[in-house]
Amino acid sequence: MIEAINLTKRFEDIVAVDHINAQIRDGSVFGLIGTNGAGKSTFLRMAAGVLKPDDGTITIDGIEVFENEEAKQRFFYISDDQYFFSNSTPRDLMAYYQIVYPSFDKERFHGLMRSFDLDENRKINTFSKGMKKQVSVICGICAGTDYLFCDETFDGLDPVMRQAVKSIFANDMQERHLTPIIASHNLRELEDICDHVGLLHKGGILLSRELDEMKMNIHKVQCVLAEGMEPESLTGMEIIKTDRRGKLLTLTVRGDLNKVEHVMQTANPVFYETIPLSLEEIFISETEVVGYDIKKLIF
Repeated sequence: MIEAINLTKRFEDIVAVDHINAQIRDGSVFGLIGTNGAGKSTFLRMAAGVLKPDDGTITIDGIEVFENEEAKQRFFYISDDQYFFSNSTPRDLMAYYQIVYPSFDKERFHGLMRSFDLDENRKINTFSKGMKKQVSVICGICAGTDYLFCDETFDGLDPVMRQAVKSIFANDMQERHLTPIIASHNLRELEDICDHVGLLHKGGILLSRELDEMKMNIHKVQCVLAEGMEPESLTGMEIIKTDRRGKLLTLTVRGDLNKVEHVMQTANPVFYETIPLSLEEIFISETEVVGYDIKKLIF
């Protein structure tokens, strides 16, 4: 298990991560989402021991990560800004990672390189962005670690490769209980693979929940209310957003679905229906509550 307690990181007068408390359970796919500059990459760099926390701790299986070789052998970090040794080839990387990770699977590495149609002896600096990302993913999978830290891993991959990477993750989760932690702006990608999501905003964590639980706690209701009735009259449920187009109202509400249904039925509207929200819509709704509103950004 990965646990952060009051985790904080500052860069001069900028608080990049602000007293975060979070737990990432083994065997789950943890999606780390957030606004621009929310601290996703900084959180992963502290989890990987690249950055030292200013306050608080982050541990892997109870072991603090920073400058701890034992802890670092338990994860592989795929950075958004990838670095490769000058003039190195994928085969050179394999030789290096075999030293760092004793469980590195050499045979699987060769097999995946062939499957992805990548030349092991070609210099990596001649690869495209997507090909470099594929090499990083293959190395990360073959390292045989318990945890895989992925910062925008799907960025640069075409749809076929994205699906292939997801399938590999799913297989390793089932076979050896791999725990991927994925930071991404592509919420549609995360929705397909993640079962737990942490939402960051301005360095703090707004929520950390099972994705299914999150979807069960927030809903969209489209309705036409009875003449003279306003949304404020719908007591018994929390309305966090109201959009109006003529008589048609679209309400974003928080709470148990059965309770929402009961409130709407009691109000006896002309028409109503409840619609599940996507992860992207949940992200927009939750961040609007704390002032990250698209209308303020555009108008």
